[in-house]
Amino acid sequence: MGSDEGHVPVLLAETLELLAVRPGGFYVDGTVGLGGHAAAILRASAPDGTLLGLDRDGETLERAREALAPFGERARLQQGDFREIRSRLEGARADGILVDLGVSSAQLDDPARGFSFRHDGPLDMRMDRGGGETAAFLVNRLPERELADLIYEYGEERASRRIARAIVRARERAPIRTTLELAEIVRRARPRAKRSRLHPATRTFQALRIRTNRELEGLGAALEDAAGGLAPGGRLAVIAFHSLEDREAKAALRNLARRGFRLVTRKPVRPGEEETRRNPRSRSARLRAVAREEAA
Repeated sequence: MGSDEGHVPVLLAETLELLAVRPGGFYVDGTVGLGGHAAAILRASAPDGTLLGLDRDGETLERAREALAPFGERARLQQGDFREIRSRLEGARADGILVDLGVSSAQLDDPARGFSFRHDGPLDMRMDRGGGETAAFLVNRLPERELADLIYEYGEERASRRIARAIVRARERAPIRTTLELAEIVRRARPRAKRSRLHPATRTFQALRIRTNRELEGLGAALEDAAGGLAPGGRLAVIAFHSLEDREAKAALRNLARRGFRLVTRKPVRPGEEETRRNPRSRSARLRAVAREEAA
C-alpha cells in the first residue's frame, strides 16, 4: 500500500530486512493492498514459504488475488481487518507479520472511491463499501462543533473551526456530494499557507477518512494482539503514514518491549531521497519493528 504508479510498495527492502524473511517461513500481511509487499515476501521465502493476506477492501483484494496467482497455494487471501489477525491464524504462529496502515494507490486514484481531492467523485471514503457511514454522511449530518473537533483531532488541522463553519454554511444551501465540491469549500476557508506543499484540504480529507474507517479505533491494542500470534523469534513490522498512527504504533511496540519482545527499531525507518523522488507518496512513511524473544 501507499505506492505510486506501478504500485511500488513503500520501504520494500527495509521491510523485508526488518521482518527477517527466510525460505520456508510463514508470514501475514494484514493489509495486503495490491500485493506488492506480499509478492516480495513470497519471493524471499521461496521455495516453500507461505503467506496469509488480509484486506478490508474486497475490490482491492481481488486485484491482489490476480497479482499473487503465480504463487499458487503459497498465498492465501481473505477479506478481513488486520485487527482479526490472531483469530485468522487459528492457533498457528507466524514468523513475521506486516501491517501497512497506508491507503493504496488503487483506492486513492479511483475517483469512485472518494478518497482524493485531486479527482471529482462521490464523497465515500469507505475502505469496505459493503456498509457503514460515508464521508458524505459525516460532512452533511454532524453538528458544527463535532465536525470541527473531528477535523482537529484526526487531521491536526488548526483551522478546523473555520472549515467546519464553512462546511455547515455550504450544506445549508445544498448537500455536499463530491470531493471537489468539499475541497473547494475548504480551500476558500483555509488559503494555502506560504511555502506549504500541502493542499489546503489535505488534513480535512485525512480526518474524514480516518473517522469514516475508524482507523485509529483500537489500533494499539490490535497491534499488541497481533504480536501475540508470532512464533519465538518472529517479527512484527508496522508502516504508518501520519503522526497519529505512528504514535499508536510506537506506544504499542514499546509496551511489547516490556514483556517478551525486543525493539528492532529504536527510531522509525524513513524512505531515502531516491525513494521519495520516485514515489512522492512514500514521503511520510515510518517503519517500526519488534521481535518476539526466542524463548517466548
